[in-house]
Amino acid sequence: MKTETIYIANLKCGGCATTITKELSAIEGLEKVTVNNDTDSVEVTYEDQLDRSVITSKLHHLGYPEATEENGLLLQLKSYASCMIGRINNLTD
Repeated sequence: MKTETIYIANLKCGGCATTITKELSAIEGLEKVTVNNDTDSVEVTYEDQLDRSVITSKLHHLGYPEATEENGLLLQLKSYASCMIGRINNLTD
C-alpha cells in the first residue's frame, strides 16, 4: 500500500470534497480518500499496482488538477460543475 498527499487547484468547499471522495472511491485499488479543504489537498491510500496517474487523471477530469499543472478556465469551470454536483449530493444524502 502507498499513501500520499496530492495538492490540487480549484478546491473550494464541502461540495468539491464530496465529489472528489465519491469519484476517487470508485477507482479499483484505491482504499482511502481524505480531502482537506484547508490545505487544498487529497490524501490517498492505494494498492501498489494502481498507477498514480489514474488518480491524478480522474482529479484533472473533474476539474481539480495538481497544483503544479496549468489551470486554465476550462478546468476551473469543470470544478464549479463538480462542486455543484457535490453540494446537491450533500443535500440528498
